[in-house]
Amino acid sequence: MGSFATAAIASVTETCADAAPAAPLRVLIVDDSRAQRRMLSASLRRTGYHIDEAASGEEALAYCEAHPVDLILSDWMMPGMSGVEFCQAFRRLGHDNYGYFILLTSKSERDDIAAGLDAGADDFLTKPVNGTELAARIKAGARIVDMQHELTGKNKVIAATLEELQDLYQSIDNDLLQAKKLQQSLVRDRVRDVGAARAALLLRSSGHVGGDLVGSFHPNPRELGLFAIDVSGHGVTSALLTAQLAGYLSSSSPDQNLALEPCAKDAFCARPPEDVVAQLNTLMFEDMETDHYFTIALAVLDLETGDVRLTQAGHPHPQVLKADGTCELVGEGGLPVGLIPGAPYTASQFRLSPGDRLMLCSDGVTECPLRGGDDALFDDDGLSRFLTAHRKLDGPALLEALIWTLSEVSGQTEFPDDVSAVLCDYRGPAGSAT
Repeated sequence: MGSFATAAIASVTETCADAAPAAPLRVLIVDDSRAQRRMLSASLRRTGYHIDEAASGEEALAYCEAHPVDLILSDWMMPGMSGVEFCQAFRRLGHDNYGYFILLTSKSERDDIAAGLDAGADDFLTKPVNGTELAARIKAGARIVDMQHELTGKNKVIAATLEELQDLYQSIDNDLLQAKKLQQSLVRDRVRDVGAARAALLLRSSGHVGGDLVGSFHPNPRELGLFAIDVSGHGVTSALLTAQLAGYLSSSSPDQNLALEPCAKDAFCARPPEDVVAQLNTLMFEDMETDHYFTIALAVLDLETGDVRLTQAGHPHPQVLKADGTCELVGEGGLPVGLIPGAPYTASQFRLSPGDRLMLCSDGVTECPLRGGDDALFDDDGLSRFLTAHRKLDGPALLEALIWTLSEVSGQTEFPDDVSAVLCDYRGPAGSAT
């Protein structure tokens, strides 16, 4: 969009610079004296201006209603409509082009001059008119009119360009709305119930499209995979990378999922999460031409034992909400993916008991700013308190309550960063049936 705007501004400049020369100045002489009009007309025609005449203010006003006029020389004292009254009526016409108005008068009192200026006059000439002074005043008025014409022309070009930009931005906005729908479709199975456990997903972008991604995969009756990803930056380029990563961790195509490997005929098993993250890091440097990096928490849950193998690469620490309401941070940290070639990744292991819940979330949750400033954040403690206070809510309801809570504590309905989370309820092997 920036390059387009630059090109549009350049187009404005070129268009204005290449504009055709202005037409001869159109001058209207208004005086009830035919001799005075002829004298002024003869003096001005030698300058190449287009001259028209009117014998009264009423006739001049009718002419101005029908024709554009660049400069008016009007007598002050005329039968019927005076020059001042004509000037006031002329200004009320509201033409696009400015008309430079010179009053011809024998008046020299300051109050009279102030009244004429207040009526809309631009200049005065004292009768009898001196030819040299007349030519100088006309030239001064012509310069102002020419500048006004040039400005009007540039404004029209700018207005047309802004209209084109508005159409472009509207088109981009429509495309981004469609992109948001497509990105939301990447998060399949917002609730996945596998009997022994149930995973609920939350994804809310801070703009039209964002860089967060959450998901799960269930390759066999014994294992459930969970992941939460946060790509650096915001907007379209981040969203494109999340789309590519969604393909690498697809739950609908296990043969293309980097987190899975064949383990029996027509069956797949989860790979160690640390190996998966290390492979993603290699792909970032070898196959993806991007300046972005991303954080990830990738966990594999053994549905029979409750054992979890977790690799945390720059992502906020996952939390385990125990059945008794206490919370525990898990994970060993690690470098984000795509920062250092060959970076080592490790896995931590822990066990969930029936009734425990595992929460993976992006830093859009823990780093959500609190109202009032002072750089205060929701942080891990705030999330722990929230999980404990809402532990009786089921997965989708708890994630919805998280959005309401973040809105309340931050005083915002639109968050500065994407908000995403995975909440896994572990029921234990007795509940596994699907």
